[in-house]
Amino acid sequence: METNPGIASQSASPPSSLPLSPGSLRDALLRARGVLLVTRAPQAAPRPAPGQPGAASDYVGAQPDIFVAVRDSGEILAFNGHVDLGTGIGTSLAQIVAEELDVPAARVTMTLGHTEATPNQGPTIASATIQISALPLRRAAAQAMAWLRERAAQRLGVPVPALVAEDGCLRVRGDPGRGLAYGELLAGEHVELPLADHVATKPVAAYRVVGAAAPRVDIPAKATAQLTFVHDVRVPGMLHGRVVRPPYAGRDSGDFVGTSLRGVDRASVRDVRGVVDIVVQGDFVGVVAQREEQAMQAARRLRVDWKPVPPLPDLNGPDAAEAVLRANPATRRALLDDGDAQAVFDAAGSAGRALSRSYAWPYQMHASIGPSCAVADYRGDGLTVWSGTQNPHVLRIDLARLTGLDEGRIEIVRMEAAGCYGRNCADDACADAVLLSRAVGRPVRVQLTREQEHLWEPKGAAQLMDVRGAIGPGGALLAYDFVSRYPSNDAPTLALLLTGVTGNAPRTLQMGDRTAVPPYRYANTRIGCDDTPAIVRASWLRGVSALPNVFAHESFIDELAHEAGADPLAFRLRHLPDERATDLLRALAARAGWREGARGTRGTPGPDGLLRGRGVAYARYIHSRFPGFGAAWAAWVVDLAVAPDTGEIAVERLVVAQDTGMMVNPDGVRHQVQGNVVQALGRVLKEQVRFDAAGVACREWGSYPLLAFPELPPIEVVLMPRQHEAPMGAGESASLPGAPAIANAVFDATGVRLRRAPFTPETVRAALAGESRAPA
Repeated sequence: METNPGIASQSASPPSSLPLSPGSLRDALLRARGVLLVTRAPQAAPRPAPGQPGAASDYVGAQPDIFVAVRDSGEILAFNGHVDLGTGIGTSLAQIVAEELDVPAARVTMTLGHTEATPNQGPTIASATIQISALPLRRAAAQAMAWLRERAAQRLGVPVPALVAEDGCLRVRGDPGRGLAYGELLAGEHVELPLADHVATKPVAAYRVVGAAAPRVDIPAKATAQLTFVHDVRVPGMLHGRVVRPPYAGRDSGDFVGTSLRGVDRASVRDVRGVVDIVVQGDFVGVVAQREEQAMQAARRLRVDWKPVPPLPDLNGPDAAEAVLRANPATRRALLDDGDAQAVFDAAGSAGRALSRSYAWPYQMHASIGPSCAVADYRGDGLTVWSGTQNPHVLRIDLARLTGLDEGRIEIVRMEAAGCYGRNCADDACADAVLLSRAVGRPVRVQLTREQEHLWEPKGAAQLMDVRGAIGPGGALLAYDFVSRYPSNDAPTLALLLTGVTGNAPRTLQMGDRTAVPPYRYANTRIGCDDTPAIVRASWLRGVSALPNVFAHESFIDELAHEAGADPLAFRLRHLPDERATDLLRALAARAGWREGARGTRGTPGPDGLLRGRGVAYARYIHSRFPGFGAAWAAWVVDLAVAPDTGEIAVERLVVAQDTGMMVNPDGVRHQVQGNVVQALGRVLKEQVRFDAAGVACREWGSYPLLAFPELPPIEVVLMPRQHEAPMGAGESASLPGAPAIANAVFDATGVRLRRAPFTPETVRAALAGESRAPA
């Protein structure tokens, strides 16, 4: 093999003398002498809750899961089933292990996501790696350290409290000449400790590694062009594949899915050099060639005859998309019914003022900067896939269904890819490569085209939020009625659909309930979710349904504050029961220089002809099945200018505050906050998928613009000092307040409310012309 798959493991340590292939590494550790392992008996993965993403499987591996390994060479290895999507969790997890073992983080080698080496801890979603899946890793490291201390105390003839740990050695306090390195305590032995449910971990006050800034362990290899990305994998005998997709771009339900192929003219590529095979199964069509450019040419020239497919309903424009979403069949799911909101609305004429608003969010792309890629090697004794998947263990289930192989014969070697923060086509490319490799009996590399990635990646779903609220005298929050409609499923792996292994009926997940409950104290609250099947191929994108839900919550509370004649920040603080939220907002206001009662131009241009305003918004990301788990708290203050003639919005200053609880790597948290802000700005100001009758119409970057560097404002980040609190998920929270903060700032500048994203120049010009002017 020209490359070793284990290089994908993120590490700042010297390479191990053991084989670095994930499966062989685990097997070698389980046989090795001079090693201390903390393991767990093999077990099936937790089954996903009803209506939630993931796949159920009863498969139980033959080998125990390893969480931490300490070797007599002094090397420390650690294993986690989640993957690093660019968030830096490989660095943070190494810090957690290093902290418990009292070594520098550079001494820890992390292996992430490999199905043959890491525990099956479910999909890498919901900002849950540090918050949830890191807990057994911390316990395992603490267990290993407790064993080492006990062994050193026995060998040195001192009580355990008399020992102090220093860079991989346990020394007698006050006698630095007496001590033993960890490796010396393991010489010739093989020790396995079953992972305990309850372990005493190091007190926070003693932390030296966790909470300190640490350089990202993945950056050096990327900066020096070493193998990290799946796109660079080459294996002996490898061929190249390209797929030819059906004409229903980005649609994954309906009778025509998997049943539309009439025929393939194999003779149309007879004169293309290097073609090895044309593979056809249902609506799956692929070509395999000796060289990549030959596969590309054959895919372009292959004549394929498809049946006509029914047109997609018109989804272009907010009114058209809203009509289609409202007409989609749905099941109302009650989430919360506290008090009698309806009675308040019935009496609103005498008891207070009521507002009724609708907010809309568009379909958006994950927009991975590189098209998805995979390499598959289908052999008589099993299958190996080099993949950039977000969910290696779930992909293994899908490939078992696709091929009929037992999961134990499928190895997913997880490599880095082009990023996603949700679902792109990584799993699809893997399944494509598997089908082609099985057909030709050799390893096959498949890379999608930019057009295929744009057309077929599962989109972030459009969403509708209907809100009613009532306020009483003095701005009291009397009632809140909220319903979210989110047409998304888990976007089944495309090859399963195209080959007919998975049925083409519409599917519905219960994913619209993230952060569906507002954070403010209303006297009467009614919250519901309309669970509705996907209209086009859709799956979760960063923030999932919480980002649009927060757009509605935080825009609406701003409207209520305006109705009450109150300062929007003071109004929020008055009605927020969460002390950490109010602390966060006060810290944000101090950094941003918030002046209570200050107003923007409200439609009257300044001397430079621009309209200027300021907006605030707050959210705490609540993820997973309702009622879910709380992640980090975040809030924005935005200062912006609007050009009334062009409708252009320029964000001039942005202050974002976040309470992440304990920060394992503060630099990593800061980077995540900044990344959230950059992505959210693009989604709010620019991004929306266009459709035509066949499906997705955005085929390249010109038709799906992203935020450019010159458009970025200065971003000031405020991180709350909460190191003695539990760590919270930091991967998504800071994106949530973006849309309402900008919408509220636009209102402060123009006097017009924007309730349908994105806020493109065309949208702003129409609003300023009175087409979307907010009611008085």
